[in-house]
Order: sequence, then structure tokens, then C-alpha cells
Amino acid sequence: MKPKVIDLFAGVGGLSLGFEQAGFDVILANEYDSSIANAYKINHQSTKMIVGDITSLNLKETFESYRGIVDVVIGGPPCQGFSQKGQRKTIHDKRNFLFKYYVKVVKLVRPQYFVMENVPNLLTAEHGFFKQEITELFNSMGYKLKSGVLNASDFGVPQNRRRAVIIGKLNSNAPDLPLPQNKTVTIWDAISDLSYLNSGEGESVQHYKLDAQTDYQKQMRTDSTMLYNHVTTKHSPLALERLSMIPPNAGKEVLPKEHLTKSIYSGTWTRMRKDEISVTITTRFDTPSSGKFTHPYLNRCITVREAARIQSFPDTFKFIGNKGSQMKQVGNAVPPLLARAIANVIMADIQGVYDK
Repeated sequence: MKPKVIDLFAGVGGLSLGFEQAGFDVILANEYDSSIANAYKINHQSTKMIVGDITSLNLKETFESYRGIVDVVIGGPPCQGFSQKGQRKTIHDKRNFLFKYYVKVVKLVRPQYFVMENVPNLLTAEHGFFKQEITELFNSMGYKLKSGVLNASDFGVPQNRRRAVIIGKLNSNAPDLPLPQNKTVTIWDAISDLSYLNSGEGESVQHYKLDAQTDYQKQMRTDSTMLYNHVTTKHSPLALERLSMIPPNAGKEVLPKEHLTKSIYSGTWTRMRKDEISVTITTRFDTPSSGKFTHPYLNRCITVREAARIQSFPDTFKFIGNKGSQMKQVGNAVPPLLARAIANVIMADIQGVYDK
């Protein structure tokens, strides 16, 4: 029987997918954004989705019945308090209150394991004060922790994306975080077979035009017969004029002074370098001014499907709703291949592969 999982703050389900790929059964998830929750349901049809703000749920009624049934609770509760400098960061900061709901669910369900992922600052803020608070809190509930910062690029994801990960185990030493796989996948490894649409082109569902060209593309295209979400942004004439001036491997440094913008984002009006890994995919990858998301040589930004490839979502995974929602679904997700690596160490621990 597969170990059972609850996913909190689930988003579109990147963390869920990684755990499913590692052999877990995600039986319950919670997401407050209804559009994103609907996309989750389409892609995880055997999972019960509770759509709603966790702060409005009766936690005891919703979760306590899963005690003794669920083996792992996973999720990434937002901790907005880290964005403020010069103030002591604490779990008691009201901006971090969603974290407490994650803790309450763990306390109600008492899973054998939990996984929390978050921004790297979670572990380093205030010289580790916040990490110490978290450790003491979970220790008092009987959990021993292992924590660290993982980069998705170390696990076959073509992207520089660093995340803090905490693994807890009840009444026993938690398994170590996964070790880097030292297998670099580049942007071009991920999207070269999709590099044919110009600005304003593409359909939400279409046939592939090119065969898979790399092992990574073959992996992403497994069981996929149609191409979803490969639709380009229709850029303005001014944007297209500007993009046409930028050759491969270059950026705003080549633009004439009258074309320079006041964007605050690093990487603005800069092409992705095909033989490198991507910068962190955000929720606004459709705009040249919002970061280094311009195609390596076509005059457009990357599509939802190309961003999903860079996040390691398989092509069978569909993103629905308006474009803004789709970009949030992709940009806020945990890369499934990173999630799978984390899930693998827990599965190995459950199966007794590791000696303690």
C-alpha cells in the first residue's frame, strides 16, 4: 500500500506530483485560490481538494480524522515576515501566521514525517533565530528535524532555484536531505523542440511540430500526444522593435539610450542563454522587462509550456484559467523533480533502505 500524503498550500501541485512520482498517494490537498485549485484537480484527479482559506477551515473537523492514516504532511506556508529588514523575525510575527496553521495540522494528524519548503531565509534569518524557534516547536511535538537549502538545478531541473527544506520525523532521526545529482540540464535541453513560435502565435492545444531532441525532452513528453499551453505573448510593436536589436547572449547593454527602460528587475530585456540554466522562474515570465525570460533567439518571451519545462513539469500536466493564473501556477510551484528527490529519501527511509 502506498504511503499517504496531505499537501497544504498546494498551489497547482508541483510538490504533490513529485511525491506521486516517488510512489506516494496524495489523498488530500488544500489551496485557497479557486482557479489554481481547479488546475490542481484536473492534474491530480484521485486527490480530494479542499478549496478555501486554511484560516477559515475548522482544522479539527477537516484534518483530525486523517490521524493514523496519513504518513506525510507536505507544504510551503508563506512567511511574509522575512521581507522586512531590521526586525527580529519570529514565528509569532503576525505576517507569518500561516506557518502556524501548517503546525496545527501536523499536530492534529501526527504524521510519521513532514516536509516544509520555503525561502532560503527561513533557515538563516536573524542568525538562525527563526530556525531555532521552528526546531524547538517541532521537537516539543516529538519530531526530529533535518534542514538545508537545496538548488533545483542539482536535481535535473534546468533552473537556478534555491529553496529551504525541512524534513521532520516523529520520535526518530529524520532522513538526510537528498544529495546533488550533478547532472546539469540546460535551457536548450529543455525547450529547443518548442522553439518555433513568434510573438502572438500558438494555440492552447496543438500538435508537436518537432521531435524531442534531448533525453530531458523525451522525459517531459512521456505519454503526451498533444502540446498544451504553448502560446506566446503578443508583444507591442515597440517591444518587438527593441527585441529585434538584441542578439543571442545579449541584453539591454546593446540597446540605444532611447530604448532603455526604468525596470527594477535584474535581467530586464536580456535573452536567456541557451547553454546555461535558467534564472528562477517567477510569475511574470511573459514580459521582457520583468526579468531574464526572453527567448534565446526568437523575439518573444517564453510561453507557459516552456516555463513549465524549465520547472520540470511533464507535458501531460495542463495549466488552466486565464494567463495570469497560469503564470502563477507555474511560477509559484515547487519543481516536481526537486520534490521527487525529497520524496525519494523519505520513501527510502520508510522502506528501511537507510541505516540510522
